[in-house]
Amino acid sequence: MQLRKKIRFVLISIMAGWVLLLWPQAAAAQDAARATPPSTTVASTATTPQATKPSFEVYGFAMLDIGHDFKQINPNWFDTMRVTKLPSFENQFGRDHNTFAGVRQTRFGVKSSSPTSLGELKTTFEFELFGTGVDEGQTTFRLRHAYGELGQFGAGQTWSPFMDPDVFPNSLEYWGPTGMVFFRNVQVRWMPLKGNSNLVIAAERPGASGDQGVYSDRVELSNIKARFPMPDITGAYKYGQKWGYVRVAGAVRVIKWDDMVNDAFELSGDATGWGINLSSNLNLGKDVVRLQYVFGEGIQNYMNDSPVDIGIENNFSNPVTPIVGKPLPIQGLVAFIDHVWSSKYSSTFGYSRQDIDNTNGQAPDAFKAGQYLLGNILYYPAPNVMFGTEIQWGRRENFGSGAGEAADFHSDGVKLQFSFKYNFSQKFGG
Repeated sequence: MQLRKKIRFVLISIMAGWVLLLWPQAAAAQDAARATPPSTTVASTATTPQATKPSFEVYGFAMLDIGHDFKQINPNWFDTMRVTKLPSFENQFGRDHNTFAGVRQTRFGVKSSSPTSLGELKTTFEFELFGTGVDEGQTTFRLRHAYGELGQFGAGQTWSPFMDPDVFPNSLEYWGPTGMVFFRNVQVRWMPLKGNSNLVIAAERPGASGDQGVYSDRVELSNIKARFPMPDITGAYKYGQKWGYVRVAGAVRVIKWDDMVNDAFELSGDATGWGINLSSNLNLGKDVVRLQYVFGEGIQNYMNDSPVDIGIENNFSNPVTPIVGKPLPIQGLVAFIDHVWSSKYSSTFGYSRQDIDNTNGQAPDAFKAGQYLLGNILYYPAPNVMFGTEIQWGRRENFGSGAGEAADFHSDGVKLQFSFKYNFSQKFGG
């Protein structure tokens, strides 16, 4: 507990230091792109000039993914290599070998920019067809961005400052590296410093999930209610140069749960989630190296592919509170390289993993670790057109603290994917 308080103090002190040191500076913003032609795959460090005339842009792409799954995965995630959705026991999703096809990556967006006396006004509205949540497995509309900013302030749904979108590799697989921080969230943000080097601080919509583990069928846990008394606080500072950039981001959050049952037990509790995310892009001629290392506790919902933030732990020495919730420690790693072979060809190769320290009350088939590996070759026969093929591998490892088949089980995923992407964009004004 003392260590957690010290870490919380350090994170808050770092964020406060950023504000005090850097708030007077300003410049312009930078955005990230995915699956772009070879001429633009190298991470840019150029400053975007502020708009002098209003502009409006319609953009997006139509994309087909087709391929073969040599193993098996949850059928709602047939066109991804999402390692948490690989089997947690043998033949959970039937037999191996399935052919898949879909257009769920297809995207449409509009954005605008207008000069004002208070700074540049920018808006973005963007959606895709990849169903999640109640629409899991469906080809249906899914909101990506609904965001606006004026000068130094922004509000809406967009990338969390805790995430570095430039770490995402130039891959065909949709879901992305298992060990990456990846989260679009509702937020209010302040950007006192923009440009190649930038600073952002945000108050974000809170949220977390818990695992009741081996006690999930106990009636005593049937009326535990989560509560979030304050927004998540996130921030990031990026230092950019011609060679690339380095970036450090932090997140602090408060998670509470209340026992609403009037019985002999008191199972209410709380936890402090925290995380530090270190990332970089290195421009090496025709290559871009994309790196990230994240660590923390109770930050799983900010991760690209992690199941729960809070695990259940035995506390049998206390008859009133025999079980408690604990934020799960996690580490994530991303290392990819994008290489340009010529004006028509590029490739991406890399590896990612995540490791979770499970609690002793979680079930043997609880997710513990994931690995992710891919390589591709992409062909650009004409402007705004891309064809590519990619080999993907993933591995899921169970917690395995108990007996039975799930104890030491792991499952692999192997896919071969072909993709066809057709971009469109039309800008008016500016």
